[in-house]
Amino acid sequence: MASRKKIIVFTGAGMSAESGIKTFRDSGGMWEEFRIEDVATPEAWARNPTLVLDFYNKRRKQVMDSQPNEGHKILAALEKHFDVHIITQNIDDLHERAGSKKVLHLHGEIMKARSSVDPVLIYPLKKSDIKSGEKCEKGSQLRPHIVWFGEMVPEMDRAIDLATEAEIFITVGTSLVVYPAAGLIHYAPAKSLKYLVDPGDFELSLVKDVRHIRQKASEGLKQLEKELLTIK
Repeated sequence: MASRKKIIVFTGAGMSAESGIKTFRDSGGMWEEFRIEDVATPEAWARNPTLVLDFYNKRRKQVMDSQPNEGHKILAALEKHFDVHIITQNIDDLHERAGSKKVLHLHGEIMKARSSVDPVLIYPLKKSDIKSGEKCEKGSQLRPHIVWFGEMVPEMDRAIDLATEAEIFITVGTSLVVYPAAGLIHYAPAKSLKYLVDPGDFELSLVKDVRHIRQKASEGLKQLEKELLTIK
């Protein structure tokens, strides 16, 4: 029996947009009342941890109230035919809830808390709130398990390793122009098949041999799924 082809899927905000998850860049969302510098940096945490906790508590509740969309479900279903690994910039757990088994979160996970003094101490959350005064076993305030602006991306090396093993590399819901994460596609082998699923009109001259499916995640992945199943 032939080994299954290895698919690496890199997902961004557009992947979860159809589930109602908004980002800092969306207009009309709850995030317009905040500045990134005030809620998503180590300095913000040091200055006003209560505000930061409140911000992420609201985001966490939104994630808990959301459901995986058809795009998430298609990626999970592809595991029946391929060795699928997902690298995501998204902090929600919608890939996992759709059934995907191998998900690497570059920017952290909203449904986890971690120690303020020991990044190894990570705790799953079953509720929407982290409260002031909730502490880790070492006695420090719990913080969101999120990679804030200005912090290192600890999983980037692992993501690069995965990209080098891709036989098929699929980018969904994010451009190929925002670095460093957008650079992952450059680590995919030259002979690998490369796809971009996003309705945006991007300049792709820096990335060779990428097929651009100009549709939102669900529709684009539905189209791509049919194509992939012919080459498995």
